[in-house]
Amino acid sequence: MNIIITGASSGIGKALKEYYEKKGNVVFDISRSGDGYQCDITDRKGLETVFNDIASKVEKIDMLINCAGFGGSGAIELMHIDKVQSIYDVNVIGTINCIQLTLPLMGNRGKIINIASAMGLYPIPFRGFYASAKSAIIALSDSLRMELSQTKIQVTAICPSDIKTNFTQNRLKDYETNQRYGDAVALSTQAVDGREEKRMSLNKAIKIMTRWINKRHLKPLYIMTFKYKLLYFAKGIFPKSLYLKACNKLFFKKRKKRA
Repeated sequence: MNIIITGASSGIGKALKEYYEKKGNVVFDISRSGDGYQCDITDRKGLETVFNDIASKVEKIDMLINCAGFGGSGAIELMHIDKVQSIYDVNVIGTINCIQLTLPLMGNRGKIINIASAMGLYPIPFRGFYASAKSAIIALSDSLRMELSQTKIQVTAICPSDIKTNFTQNRLKDYETNQRYGDAVALSTQAVDGREEKRMSLNKAIKIMTRWINKRHLKPLYIMTFKYKLLYFAKGIFPKSLYLKACNKLFFKKRKKRA
């Protein structure tokens, strides 16, 4: 197969690139600092040059895996709009750029794999911008799947669980606060980031993901781990107010005042 993987310079993208190359596939890496095409996926003109070059080398693209993205945490009220813009540009606009430029090159039985996040299904406090960006990717995948229903091109979104990569380290962290939030912005962020040792190994995650990706018929959505599948089920049957209250109790951390 001829495969395009974005964000293949590290983490999930790099591991998927290595996996498919070992299987004898041709993998085109598009990332800012990888070994392949060094291009920011938010740079539309730069991407057009990259895709023109790819088109000159192969007759068709069999699969696009959109891995490029980065996380962000901070209070919705206080995060500077430039930081907000960067989160949406990379996670959403960059993905759209690659989809639009790949589809004219894609073969009849092509696959588009969008790496979303469990956060796109279960937003938590002070992750609103990243969660909404990944939620957009899930909705985008569903719409694209329907639009391509008269073809044999398949589309899916994968929601990984917590995986041991450099993703947490590279996340944009904005601890700006005010009297409304106090120390909750920092404490809530650190509480989630501090679970690094409990995260799934990258090798195990790749085994699960490639098993899904390699299926002949793709489901619209894949959720990693039983815990997140259970949460997805619970979210659908419990009142939203109750679900959000429980979620807030778990993830909104604030130092208790001394009596």
